[in-house]
Amino acid sequence: MTGSRAARAAGSTRMGDRAFLLPVFAVAALTVAPTARLVWEALSPRQWSTHPSGLDVLTEPSTWQALSHSVYTCALGTIVGLLLGGFIAFALTLTDLRAKGIFAFCFVLPMMIPPQVTALAWLQLTGPASPLLKTLGLAPPLGSPQPLYSAGGIALLLGIQYAPMVFLSLRASLVALPADLIEAALLAGASRVRVWRDIVVPLVRPGLLAAAALVFVSALGNFGIPALLGIPASYYVLPTLIYQKMVSFGNATLPQVAVLSLLIGAVALAGIGLQSRLLARPAHRLSGQSARVMLRLGRARGVVEAVMALILAAILFAPLLALVASSLVPAIGVALNPHTLTLQAYGEMLGRQGVTLRALRNSTTLAVTAAVLLPLLIVPVAWQLVRRPGRLGAWLAAAIEIPYAVPGVVLAIACILLFARPLPFIEISLYGSLIIILLAYLARFMVVALKPVQTSIAQLDLSLEEAARLAGANHRRSLGDIVLPLVAPSALAGAVLVFLMAFSELTVSALLWSAGNETLGVLIFNLNESGENALAAAVAVAIVLLVGTLMGLLGLFSHRLPKGVIPWRT
Repeated sequence: MTGSRAARAAGSTRMGDRAFLLPVFAVAALTVAPTARLVWEALSPRQWSTHPSGLDVLTEPSTWQALSHSVYTCALGTIVGLLLGGFIAFALTLTDLRAKGIFAFCFVLPMMIPPQVTALAWLQLTGPASPLLKTLGLAPPLGSPQPLYSAGGIALLLGIQYAPMVFLSLRASLVALPADLIEAALLAGASRVRVWRDIVVPLVRPGLLAAAALVFVSALGNFGIPALLGIPASYYVLPTLIYQKMVSFGNATLPQVAVLSLLIGAVALAGIGLQSRLLARPAHRLSGQSARVMLRLGRARGVVEAVMALILAAILFAPLLALVASSLVPAIGVALNPHTLTLQAYGEMLGRQGVTLRALRNSTTLAVTAAVLLPLLIVPVAWQLVRRPGRLGAWLAAAIEIPYAVPGVVLAIACILLFARPLPFIEISLYGSLIIILLAYLARFMVVALKPVQTSIAQLDLSLEEAARLAGANHRRSLGDIVLPLVAPSALAGAVLVFLMAFSELTVSALLWSAGNETLGVLIFNLNESGENALAAAVAVAIVLLVGTLMGLLGLFSHRLPKGVIPWRT
C-alpha cells in the first residue's frame, strides 16, 4: 500500500515536471526561433553565391556611415545620461533631500514615455514654429534651422531618455554603501567633496560603468528619436537605415536587412558582454550598516532641491507643456491665445479620425493580450530558474534577455523572416497581421514580466513548497496553490509594466505594421511625417496621461509588493 502511494506520487511528480516543460518550450520557441532564422538568413552559404547578395550591403559606404553615426550619437548620449542620471542618483540616495519619491517618479517618467513622444515634445519646444515659444515671444525668426535636426539633438534626447536607467542602476550600488565608512571619513575631517571623490565614486565605479554600457546598448536600438530627428536631416543611424531599406524594398532587401540587423546585433551584444563582465568583477566587500542618508546638505539642501526642480522642469515639464500647447492650436507655428485655442485636434482624434480609434484599439488589444499572457507563461519558468538553477537555466535566462537587449529592429526583421511564408501544415500567413506584432511583443517584453516574478519567488520561504510536497502535492499543484497566489502581486506589477511598454511601442511595430493594423506608436510617427503635427501632439498627450496615470496607480500599491519590483520607488 505504501509502495503504491509512493508510485502514484512519483507518477504525479513526473506529470508535473512534464507540465513544466510546456511553458519552457514555448519561451524557447518565442525567443530562439526568430534569432536562429535571422542568423541563417544573414550567414547562409547561398549568400556567397547569390547576385545580388545580402553581403553586398557591407561594401556600401552608407552602412559604415550609419554605423559611425550610431556609435557617435550613442556615445554622446551615454555621456549625457551618465552626468544627468548620476547626479540624480547621488542626490536622491545619499543626501537628505525632501520629496524624494516625487523627484524619483518625475525623473523616471521620461523612460516610460515612448521615444517618439519624447522627440515630438522637444520638436514642439524648440525651433521657429514652436507654439509655446511664439506664445512667450521667444521663438527664433522664421527660416531659422531646427537645432534638434542634428547629431547633437539626437544624442541629447537619447541621454535624457535613458538617464533614468543610470539612476536605477547606480542607486542599487549606492544603497549598499556602508554608512559607517562615510561617517568615519567625515569625523576625520574630510570634506564632502573629498568623501564623494575618494570613497563614494571608487566604490560605485563598476556599477557606473555597467550603467554606461546599458545606456549605450539601449540607445543603439532606439528608433523613434533618430527617426524623427535624423531622417529630416538625412542623418541615418543603423535602425533608420534598416527602416529605409525596408520601405524601398528592392532586390535582395531581406538578405541585406538581415545582414544589417546582425551587424547592429553584434554591436549590441558586445555592449551586453562588456556590461556582464563589469558586473562580474569582484566587488569591494565592506562591512557596516547601510543607510539611505549619509550626507547632510545643511544650508545647501535648498539649492540642490532647486537645481533638481530646474532639471525636471527642463527635461520633463517644458517639453510636455510645449506638446500640450501644440495640441491646442489649429496649426503648428500659431501662437496659443484665447482666439487660437481649440480642441479640434482632440475632437478629430476621438470622433472623426477613424485611423486613430483603430490604432487605439489595436494597441490596447496587443498590450492587454501581452500583459495577460506573459505572466501566465513566465511564472513556471521563473520558478524553474530560481528553484532549479543550472546550465540549462542559464541558457534559458539568456534566451529570454536577448530579444529585449538587442535593438527592436533586429527582432522585427527576425520575425519577418520567420513568418514571411505561410506556416507549414496549416498554410496560414501571419505576416501583415496583428498576430506577428503580438508574437514580437511576447518575445521582447518577456524579461520585463520575468524580473518581478523572479525576485518575488527568490524571497519565498522554500519550506512552504517542501510542506506541500510532503503532503503529496506535485510540482504543478504546489505552484498553483502556493507559489502563484504569493507571487500574484509581483506578476500583476510585471503585467502593468508590460502594458506600459507595449501600449505605444514603435521600434518593433514600425516594420511589422500593415494597413488596418496600425499601432499608436506608428500613428504618431506617420502623423508627424505627413505634417499632421497638432493631431500627433494630441495623441501623444493622451498617451502621456495614460502612462502617468498607470505609473501612479502602480506606485499606490507598491507597499504590497516585494522590494525592487517597482523600479522608481525609493
